[in-house]
Amino acid sequence: MDEPESSPMDRLRQPAPLIRRRIPSARGATEQPNAVGDGDAPLTVRFWLMVLATGVATGLLGVAMMVLLKGVATLAFGDQSSGFLSSVQHASSVRRIVVLVVAGLVGGAGWYLLRRFKHWGSTDVDDEIWTGSATLSFRRSLGTSVLSEVVVGAGASLGREAAPKLLGAAAASLFSRWAGLSVGQRRLLVACGAGAGMGAVYNVPLGGALITAELLYGSLALPAILPALATSGIATVVAWVYLPIRPTYDAVPAYPVNMSHVFFAIVAGPVIGVISAGYVRMIGWVSHHQLKGRRLLIGPAIAFGVLGVVAIAYPQLLGNGQDIAQDAFVTTTGWTILAFAALAVLKPVMTALCLGSGATGGLFTPTLASGAALGAVLGAGWSLLVPGQPIGSYALIGATAMIGAAMQTPLAALALVVELTHTADTLIVPMVIATMLATLVTRYLDGYSIYSSRLPAQSPLSH
Repeated sequence: MDEPESSPMDRLRQPAPLIRRRIPSARGATEQPNAVGDGDAPLTVRFWLMVLATGVATGLLGVAMMVLLKGVATLAFGDQSSGFLSSVQHASSVRRIVVLVVAGLVGGAGWYLLRRFKHWGSTDVDDEIWTGSATLSFRRSLGTSVLSEVVVGAGASLGREAAPKLLGAAAASLFSRWAGLSVGQRRLLVACGAGAGMGAVYNVPLGGALITAELLYGSLALPAILPALATSGIATVVAWVYLPIRPTYDAVPAYPVNMSHVFFAIVAGPVIGVISAGYVRMIGWVSHHQLKGRRLLIGPAIAFGVLGVVAIAYPQLLGNGQDIAQDAFVTTTGWTILAFAALAVLKPVMTALCLGSGATGGLFTPTLASGAALGAVLGAGWSLLVPGQPIGSYALIGATAMIGAAMQTPLAALALVVELTHTADTLIVPMVIATMLATLVTRYLDGYSIYSSRLPAQSPLSH
């Protein structure tokens, strides 16, 4: 008879509960699988104090990055009261190109100098959490983050979340070293800081916590979920001192669900999964063939200049893509489908071009925007067969599926889109179906995500 791989005692919580008297089951305190012991990251009082410090610091650093982003955008394109896209559209084509080229020259010079000072330490959050000791250089992280927000504010096709994610992680790394936390505790705290950075700037505390647990730390057990929720929640509340307390995508209708959406999800999910696998491959390829050395001094300026030229026809390509998703989510008819089809192709390509030039920036919003445009296009085609549903409802399903598949985080994707809109929960069933199928297809086709595909190459001896 085969022996069980683990005994019930393996799942007893350490440290032991404060209430020592056991209930009649006599089965220990926490045999529930997600309530196991703390493992190599004990949730001590000192650790919880660092969670508090990380949450506060991450919220403040996120605010600082958003102030910088808005300041650069205002300097580059004028008043932002009507939104980034509106200011871009009111700027001349020449101004857009000049701004992007200047930003490329400034960013390229900055990245060239920062990468010459690698002895300061690492700025690769994912690699440090997954394979390293979660030790990040705050100096390099700050410089990298500032440059990232400068180029995104000037219109580079990259996400704004990379800077707060990196700074939240770097602050956590710094605090954990000051407090003398173990490597296991540091990995968890750094993951919490990174997820909280995203949660704070997008006002998505649940999504930020799930990014921590599902993507960065790889565990949905209570010892990971509790500090993830605490850090993300604290950072989000602190960020309210400057950032608005409203959904990132406002005025999105609460589309009523229909069986048409369910069948669309069954058909579109696998298609989005295949496209996502190709997208991830492209991101991985350009990340490993980024311009390096002195070519950084001119490469970003050329790439951003190309983006500026293409954006003469499609100004929505400038920036992280928030306006693409916003337009797709509220579209009710198919008159703009050709534009969405072009954006669904051009947005990933321009993002890859910016990354390949050596620039640093986020991929979350560009991926969401690409998925929203793709969902709108697929939804328009579906409406030819089964008419009657708004195109925006299909865009929401496509965006969620694309994020889940490209990031390999289906739970986080669902939470993020619901929190980003405050209305998408009406479509939760088709969103679940499409996201599950897309993530499954991408996983079986290739298995990489937009984060794991960018990890630094290893020599055969290091495996």
